[in-house]
Amino acid sequence: MSGSTLGKLFSVTNFGESHGPAIGAVVDGCPPGLALCEADIQLELDRRRPGTSRHVTQRQEADQVEILSGVYQGLTTGSPIGLLIRNTDARSKDYSAIADTFRPGHADYSYWRKFGERDPRGGGRSSARLTAPSVAAGAIAKKWLAQTHGIVIRGYMSQLGPIVIPFESWDEVANNPFYAPNAAIVPELEAFMDQLRRDGDSIGARIEVVAENPPAGWGEPLYDRLDADIAHVMMGLNAVKGVSIGAGFDCITQHGSQHGDEITPSGFSSNNAGGVLGGISSGQAITVSVAVKPTSSIRVERHSINRAGEPVTLQTLGRHDPCVGIRATPIVEALLAIVLMDHALRHRAQCGGVL
Repeated sequence: MSGSTLGKLFSVTNFGESHGPAIGAVVDGCPPGLALCEADIQLELDRRRPGTSRHVTQRQEADQVEILSGVYQGLTTGSPIGLLIRNTDARSKDYSAIADTFRPGHADYSYWRKFGERDPRGGGRSSARLTAPSVAAGAIAKKWLAQTHGIVIRGYMSQLGPIVIPFESWDEVANNPFYAPNAAIVPELEAFMDQLRRDGDSIGARIEVVAENPPAGWGEPLYDRLDADIAHVMMGLNAVKGVSIGAGFDCITQHGSQHGDEITPSGFSSNNAGGVLGGISSGQAITVSVAVKPTSSIRVERHSINRAGEPVTLQTLGRHDPCVGIRATPIVEALLAIVLMDHALRHRAQCGGVL
């Protein structure tokens, strides 16, 4: 299956299925000499893993990562880094009833039309379970970017369904299961999710991610623009249906006198561009917002068809996130880190001597 590799110089190839023996990634192009151990990666995986609260899927996966190659005596060697995460709590029987039908909103139908075959167990290759290897690879990129360039990448949930979450403090993000930057709104979020779970339905969310302290000059004109690559990787994340950078769709109602970020001797006066001008980083914070759709696997009965094209009514049982956006923040952070590290190496290769 093509389309499983991301990046040019910092390259991540993702493999596995939701209910297979294991999932993982091969990370190629990491410079040698980076101090790296499994604990560095596990910290990020623990932020994403299932079963951490009553508001997410109760599948119990430790997501314990194993480094198979590319590290010797605690340092990266420059060779490919093999990362393995074993699946330990798959329940394939939960999906036996839908092996010959197609869940509305899911990839079942389109996968079948493309490949003629599909793995119905947990969605197989289309499952959000495959975001774990991306988080593992992103942990490497986040560490290298922080040590080499002082870049800090962090995200938060800014909206859960109809509930807009006002930003109060980064300190609150790690203190609740929603990655909400506002402690006062958490009880409302919990009550909303409790009712949603009783209804057997799902909801969408909006996630913001910010990369602080990026150098100016990363990115390429035209086809390899930094913002284009960011949008590309974010749209490759399961359930993402919209990506905006900086002001995003708000620029539609802005005048040029408002949207264009004025430049002063002390820096930019605003950041409507989201840190990217002409596809190249400006040195400002890179700001990205993603819209995550409602989970397609729900208990509410829906109309669909089977392989023979006959009408059926089905509901999806098993363990599912009623809002996949709740666990999306560390994934979005990881994907942004992967893109930025790739562009950092590409910039160094072409323009390393430019002053």
